[in-house]
Amino acid sequence: MLTSKQRAYLRGLANSIDTIVYVGKGGMTEQIVKQVDDALTAREIIKGKCLENCPLTPREAADILSEKTDSDSVQIIGSKFVLYRPNPDEPVIRLPKSKT
Repeated sequence: MLTSKQRAYLRGLANSIDTIVYVGKGGMTEQIVKQVDDALTAREIIKGKCLENCPLTPREAADILSEKTDSDSVQIIGSKFVLYRPNPDEPVIRLPKSKT
């Protein structure tokens, strides 16, 4: 679970990245889940978008993807969403420490 400080840090990082996942009229397919899983392993943070003809809302798509890929939903604005999952072997993104 991400703290608000960690979430804010990840939102800042997400501003500069390109959208790489598009969910269209086919909805959530296994190919999209596989693509997101591979991208999270390689990049740790990704940005996705639900197209206008998508049967899912961006929140629904982000929730489904975060559940199936064991990632955290960082942000949902308009039709875009941001997902984060640290790489267990070689983490690239260093999150601010939580106060626990």
